[in-house]
Amino acid sequence: MVGIIGYIGKEEAKPILLQGLKNLESMDYDSMGLATLSDRLFIAKSVGKLDGALDDLSKELEGNIGIAHTRRATHGHICVANAHPHTDCKNRVAIVHNGVIENHRELKRGAPLPGPYLHQQH
Repeated sequence: MVGIIGYIGKEEAKPILLQGLKNLESMDYDSMGLATLSDRLFIAKSVGKLDGALDDLSKELEGNIGIAHTRRATHGHICVANAHPHTDCKNRVAIVHNGVIENHRELKRGAPLPGPYLHQQH
């Protein structure tokens, strides 16, 4: 089981996202991550449960917009590279999703620009 948390508001996103991850602690997951946005995109990802990952996730994460995700590996290895959020190659866009994107080849063919888009392991 995995969970996705999103926030847009006047408060700093990081503590709200961390509380959301804490609320998901009873779910079965193996990695997690957060992305926040202010003048740039900030990303923090970790393998393991929240208590063991707070140092990794407590780094600089500014902004009042953010997403967080817990992942249970059903496809691909348990590693930081596969933890969500995934980013584009220029670290401008962050996404999270649940499940396997079965039509990834079709999506890539229909993409407006050539080349790799997301950083992840297979």
